[in-house]
Amino acid sequence: MEFLLTLCLVLFCTKLAGHLCNRIGIPSVIGELIVGVVLGPAMLGWLQPDEFMHYFSEIGVIILMFIAGLESDLALLKKYWRPALAVAMMGILFPMVLGFGTGEIFQFSSQQSLFLGVLFSATSVSISVQVLKDLKKIDTEEGATILGAAVVDDIVVVLILGIMLSLMNQSSPENQLPIWEVLLIKVVFFIIIFAASKWLVPWLLHLSEKLIAIEAVSAFSLVICLGFAYFAEWLDMGAIIGAFFAGVAVAQTSYRKRVDEKIEPIGYAVFIPMFFVSIGLNMTFVGMSNHLVFIIVLTVMAVLSKLVGGALGARLTGFKGISTMIIGSGMVSRGEMALIIAQVGLASMFLSEEYYSSVIMVIILTTMIAPLLLKVAIVKQDNEH
Repeated sequence: MEFLLTLCLVLFCTKLAGHLCNRIGIPSVIGELIVGVVLGPAMLGWLQPDEFMHYFSEIGVIILMFIAGLESDLALLKKYWRPALAVAMMGILFPMVLGFGTGEIFQFSSQQSLFLGVLFSATSVSISVQVLKDLKKIDTEEGATILGAAVVDDIVVVLILGIMLSLMNQSSPENQLPIWEVLLIKVVFFIIIFAASKWLVPWLLHLSEKLIAIEAVSAFSLVICLGFAYFAEWLDMGAIIGAFFAGVAVAQTSYRKRVDEKIEPIGYAVFIPMFFVSIGLNMTFVGMSNHLVFIIVLTVMAVLSKLVGGALGARLTGFKGISTMIIGSGMVSRGEMALIIAQVGLASMFLSEEYYSSVIMVIILTTMIAPLLLKVAIVKQDNEH
């Protein structure tokens, strides 16, 4: 019954750490990561990355990606699609190129360098959203563009990651398929996902509402989430890809708000903290001092690539002056999206154990720097007016 003590310890410590982080104005996810580092093999050794932690964290990341899909506002994207698309694509291109270049400088393999570029192309807008809400800028042109760009960024990076995982998984002789077959499988996957999203998902949710059963809609939404995740994993696209598009599918129905209100507590109360703690459990400080130059270079690259890329995309679509810096700053945070991708990279051996902890450290640093940059830019804009 050791797992009960593990669960008790994780839930107590993560909520306490989250409270302390929110009190001092840093993202609560940082506290959950720190809990994993402190309680794990890196420091106290009270928790280990065992089978129990593995399965709970797997469910956690699937639910987290499902929630991310649920919160992808496609209506907002339609309204501000032009600046959002430009900001997202420039904010992906710059980190992809500079991330790959950084990997090459530090003598990573081509696959690892490419993965590093994909990893730092991700944006976690949840941190920026909180800052925009606090400063009452969420419904401004800049705020809407940041949110729209984040939707595009999530979808494009998830697609790139899925295709990359699938192509790389075909590299071993026993999995070797002609490239046209691999691409055909991807096309079939998206056709089936689109068809299921348009017809099957609404029908299932409508059916669940007619059932005389407690929380049938919530249960069926989890069926959709896990079913999409399994289907994506079966086709070598990765469970998180399926979970994300399951969330997008449910978000297009009238059940979106109800599902979000029910699934979010389930995820954030139990499973999602286990995922972030499990990331901390895999961290080690052994040899990190040897990677200080790597951490500094990668942090500067991570911040500047999104800041400059996002600002340039905004300028190309008509934004000027400090508005471009607000939009660029709003895209800097990597947060949970990058942490998810890093975990996938470690499991798929695209990210070596030697550099894993250093990469997590860079993600944490960018997540803490981003809200500071955004606040400074918004305050400067207010002072100018």
